[in-house]
Amino acid sequence: MTRQSARGKETKETDALLRTGLQRQAQQDSAGAAEIYRRVLKLDPGNKDAWYRLGLIEQMNGRTEQARSAYENALKTDPAFTSALYSEANLVAATEPDRAIGLLKRAVATSPKSSVMQLQLGLILAKYDRDAEAEEAFRRAVAADHQVLSQVPESFRDAVSPAPTSSHAGSSR
Repeated sequence: MTRQSARGKETKETDALLRTGLQRQAQQDSAGAAEIYRRVLKLDPGNKDAWYRLGLIEQMNGRTEQARSAYENALKTDPAFTSALYSEANLVAATEPDRAIGLLKRAVATSPKSSVMQLQLGLILAKYDRDAEAEEAFRRAVAADHQVLSQVPESFRDAVSPAPTSSHAGSSR
C-alpha cells in the first residue's frame, strides 16, 4: 500500500469515527463519544474537530482544565478555529476576562459577521467597564442581526439601535 493510499484510508477511518462520536453525543453518551474522540486523536493527533468535541464534553462534565487543554490543542492545529475560540472564551470569561476578550477578538476577526460572538464580546467588555469597546461590539452584533438588540444591555441600546429608515421615519407604527 502506498503512503498516499494509507493516508486516505486513515482519513476515512477518522471521518467515520468522528461521525460515530457525534452520534454518541446526540444520544447523550458523552463517555462513549469521548472514548471515540480519543481514538481519533491516536490516529490523527492534530484533528481539531476531535479536540474541540472532547473539549465540549470535558466542559459539560465540569472538567475545566481538561476542556481548556482540549480547546488549546484544537487551536494549535487551527489558530482561527472560531468554535474553539468561542468555547474557550466562555470557559475562562469569569476567571480570566482579559484572556476571554482576546480569544473573542480573534474569533470576531475570523467571523466578523457573527452576531453571537460580537454580542458575547460586548457583554464581557461591558462587564469590565470597557464601554467604548463594548458599544462597538454591540453595534457590530446588531448590524449583523438586528434581532440581538433585545439582548444588548439597556444602557447601550439607544447607541447601537439601527437608525430608522426614511420609509419608517415619522410613521406611527
